[in-house]
Amino acid sequence: MSVFSGFATLVDQFSDLLAPVFQGASAAAAIVLFTMAVRLAVHPLSRAAARGQKARTKLAPQLAELRRKHGKNPEKLQKATLELHKKEGISPLAGCLPSLLQLPAFFLMYHLFSSKELGGEANPLLGHTLGAAPLGGRFHDALADGGLFGGAGLVYLALFALVTAVATFNYRRTKQQMATAPAAATEAAPGMGAMLKVMPLMSFMTLFTVAVVPLAAALYVVTSTVWSAAERYFLYRDAPPATLAAAV
Repeated sequence: MSVFSGFATLVDQFSDLLAPVFQGASAAAAIVLFTMAVRLAVHPLSRAAARGQKARTKLAPQLAELRRKHGKNPEKLQKATLELHKKEGISPLAGCLPSLLQLPAFFLMYHLFSSKELGGEANPLLGHTLGAAPLGGRFHDALADGGLFGGAGLVYLALFALVTAVATFNYRRTKQQMATAPAAATEAAPGMGAMLKVMPLMSFMTLFTVAVVPLAAALYVVTSTVWSAAERYFLYRDAPPATLAAAV
């Protein structure tokens, strides 16, 4: 038995356990709970990233000074910046780790619901649905089977509405934080100001992901997106505006 088929069996069995409560949506509920378990596992790294971001914000004046002194020598600027981070015990990669460690889980979900066969046998997961939408189907399948307001189309409309609500919340909050953040926070690195203007819009890219991946993977993405919004709100609720703007 391959790793994929073994995991598919676990998901199928977990779905059966949830069936008395969630009925036909038990597999979708299993995916949501799996996603929450993954996010809970990486939550300590998210907390560490938040602490690191707050520490980096305090270094903004020193980083601006390094740019002033070594702006014409990129290699020296990079070396000095890394030395400053090392001195303060800050890892530049800390903020990326939570996202990077989730990628294997996302691709696992994508593969499980994209393959007709697992380990040489029929994929048992493809028979599961959320409402009228197969968990292995995509948005274009829903449009072809009943259109936007058909049974499957309505499932996607609900997901799109949820993602849009979360993305709008993130966008407005980030814009407010950036408006009150001191200039030093956006000038600590070349091009940071321009990047921060674009970053608030990135949440809306989740809509594209939901539209093109299998519904099961879309559920993973949507659940993770909602978790991220809530997690960021609580982790940065007491942080100064500069920290929040830099942590987009």
